[in-house]
Amino acid sequence: MDSVKNNEPTTHCHVVAVPYPGRGHINPLMNLCKILASKKNDILVTFVVTEEWLGLISSEPKPENIRFCSVPNVVPSELGRAADHTSFFEATMTKLEAPFEQLLYRLDPPATVIVAETFLFWAVGVGNRRNIPVASFWPMSASVFMVFRHFNLLPQNSHFLLDVSVKGDERVDYILGISSIRLVDLPKLRNHQMLHRILEAFTWVTKAQYLLFNSICELESQAIDVLKAELPMPIYIIGPTIPYFNLGENSSVRGNHNDLNYLEWLDCQPRGSVLYIAMGSFLSVSSAQLDEIAVGLRNSDVRFMWVARGETCRLKDVCGDMGLVVPWCDQLRVLSHSAIGGFWTHCGWNSTQEGVFCGVPLLTFPIAVDQIQNSKLIVEDWKIGWRVKQDVRGESLVTREEIARLVQEFMNLESDEVKEMKKRASELQQICQQAIAEKGSSETDINAFIKDLSKCNGR
Repeated sequence: MDSVKNNEPTTHCHVVAVPYPGRGHINPLMNLCKILASKKNDILVTFVVTEEWLGLISSEPKPENIRFCSVPNVVPSELGRAADHTSFFEATMTKLEAPFEQLLYRLDPPATVIVAETFLFWAVGVGNRRNIPVASFWPMSASVFMVFRHFNLLPQNSHFLLDVSVKGDERVDYILGISSIRLVDLPKLRNHQMLHRILEAFTWVTKAQYLLFNSICELESQAIDVLKAELPMPIYIIGPTIPYFNLGENSSVRGNHNDLNYLEWLDCQPRGSVLYIAMGSFLSVSSAQLDEIAVGLRNSDVRFMWVARGETCRLKDVCGDMGLVVPWCDQLRVLSHSAIGGFWTHCGWNSTQEGVFCGVPLLTFPIAVDQIQNSKLIVEDWKIGWRVKQDVRGESLVTREEIARLVQEFMNLESDEVKEMKKRASELQQICQQAIAEKGSSETDINAFIKDLSKCNGR
């Protein structure tokens, strides 16, 4: 096979980045790569995705010193990720290693460092075999990392599984760096097979040469301090890897979404009056729960903007005239709009960080995996949000009556409790934005990592 040629003769560092093939994983690693590429022109980034994802993202704007390369899909494209999430996850863990290593042989110039998502533990083995340093990129919170790392300390039962009821009020208060947490608020996975693979990935973490956290030092200082004391390699806290660098550009609202006019609609709404609702790009709630949410929103008489993906047309008919229902939006731009007063979120880590970055209080509706622990961070530790669903163990519906009442209270700008929550959200916003400013904690760590990358070239 022909080598993948680079036309930039001044390249001094070649970063090969490989994310888990899912939107919530690709986005943060791509944003990190854009930050790295913007810092130094002599950094070349090769971003490796499956053929399915290359077709989805190849037209997205990127710096000239970032290029895409693809490896074969791990499952037939007609099945896609949603057909069987467990099988897709297993295939990603077992079928991507060989084509990725073959791609490395073809790259020109040769890779000087691999930045691989922590779940893709096989990338560490590939790098070690080929004497290429590996930076393990953790896309979730440091707190969730700590829980998986110290899984052996937890009660040996099935509380990590979605389909098993557990004693929800039993608390874990003996993992260093993690505040007291209910067993029911720990990450939830689909089955033992996925848990086994994630724990396997954690056995490889210490074999990487660097560890990158998509977080902010000041927001998770206890967990991060413990990790730095426990782990032997350099650890860099480089979050939030969200597209904050696009906020000054009008180009980010583009393509087929230009005709939605949601920004113009927001411009016409009173300050802080709109509840923004988005529940992720992959996992979803039942149709019955969506209907309860829609009717509850309609009955609340609160202005809202709902990103409903494939349910947009159906929900438009249910929601009434107070809200706008769209299939897609530029989320960070929407959250930073002055009309937004709250964010109903599934608590994915990217969305959580975007909400914090924009200083918006959060209504939490976690579905699975790390989202449940993120909800606990938001509500109990940071105190910038409320839970929509109090019991995350089962499939019980949150009723339209509960939703209408909660939304009304949450969006009541005269409430002392809401004012206090908004004040706290504003304080965290300042912490977050200071971290990425000149001499901020994240900016400093990014620059230190880039300095280390220049040393990799000499290996």
